[in-house]
Amino acid sequence: MDILTTTAVLGLVLLVMLAGGLWISIALATVGYVALALFSPAPAGSLLATTLWDHSWNWALTALPLFVWMGEILFRARLSEDMFAGLAPWLDRLPGRLLHVNIVGCGVMAAVAGSSAVTAATVGRMSLPELKKRGYGETMSIGTLAGSGTLGLLIPPSIMMIVYGITAQQSISRLFIAGIVPGLLIMAIFMGYVMLWSGLNRGAVPDAGPRLSLREKLHRSRRLIPVLLLILGVIGSIYGGYATPTEAATLGVFGALGLAWFAGELSWQTFKDSLMAATRTSCMITAIILGAAFLSIGMAFLGIPAALAAWVAAQGMSPMMLLLVLTLIYIVLGCFLEGASMIVLTSSVALPMVIQAGFDPIWFGIYLIVVVEMAQITPPVGFNLFVLHGMSGRDMWTVTRASVPFFGLLILVICILATFPGLVTYLPNLMISR
Repeated sequence: MDILTTTAVLGLVLLVMLAGGLWISIALATVGYVALALFSPAPAGSLLATTLWDHSWNWALTALPLFVWMGEILFRARLSEDMFAGLAPWLDRLPGRLLHVNIVGCGVMAAVAGSSAVTAATVGRMSLPELKKRGYGETMSIGTLAGSGTLGLLIPPSIMMIVYGITAQQSISRLFIAGIVPGLLIMAIFMGYVMLWSGLNRGAVPDAGPRLSLREKLHRSRRLIPVLLLILGVIGSIYGGYATPTEAATLGVFGALGLAWFAGELSWQTFKDSLMAATRTSCMITAIILGAAFLSIGMAFLGIPAALAAWVAAQGMSPMMLLLVLTLIYIVLGCFLEGASMIVLTSSVALPMVIQAGFDPIWFGIYLIVVVEMAQITPPVGFNLFVLHGMSGRDMWTVTRASVPFFGLLILVICILATFPGLVTYLPNLMISR
């Protein structure tokens, strides 16, 4: 049986298991076992045991539960309430007014939670009722939240960056630093769009509130500022070379516990709830990584990644055409799979092709995460759409329609990053040169 037929058979087996509701991690590992047992002479059982063991004690994995726990602690410490009260005075005078709270608030929460759905839920829980009460249009309120919630995957510390770094064997520290400029770029483009929209729809935005002094603004932001300092400390310790991602995550956990205690929100029940939630999330992602690792071993034994890379080279595709094809494939996959599954399922196949085409693997990781962000607002399995559907009480069509402009803006971001790759690679390369 040739490589193309073998790949098609394995892909069909995977689709059948996923459609049947089997856990993604088990489905991935099963396909890897089928690949080895039926299409190669390799000892599938021994390889399964050694692969699971080798990847389960990967040191980079230790950063994952710690960053998740940090976000869970702050999530339970009234961060959403503090965020609206702290950001509103600073953004009320911009064109678009308090709609910017959704964008900036999601940027701040993204640096805390590392998760798109948690980011959208945390900010939306407070901002949607507040914006509705103050007379802002529901469509734009939902749209800004749906689009900006995707920042949870990109702005470091990002869970998806850890997943990609482990899967593609790339530096997690460099990925964290590489995500800073693209994350800020997305926020700037979203805010620019809101300003343009408000200029064209002046009657849709309420008047600004009373002017506040600098002292009053700082007073209203008094509980948000320590969180911002914690985020800067975590990222700054990595960028400055003072801490590894795991060490920085440890500092983040202790800092989050300290802030929750100082705010009077840290109880034994809160501590247990945050720890158990972080454990569940981390175990789920780790299981997917282990299943994908075994699948990658199976595909490597069959020579599938190398064969696909050679096939792409034989087609004479330009690098940009390859990127366009991959983008379309990922958008389709995003209609059915969540982010971590997309990354671990495709990295071992896509990475050899993009490296052969001359793309930097760190750049490709950020590109991939932005495309996964697009999948978060793509029906029928866009997680942000489900979150906002439940929070707003509106039907999925209304929520999807509100998010369409921000899907288009993310396509614009992809084009900018492809045209100017230095936006991604400059800071990581500067980190190495230091």
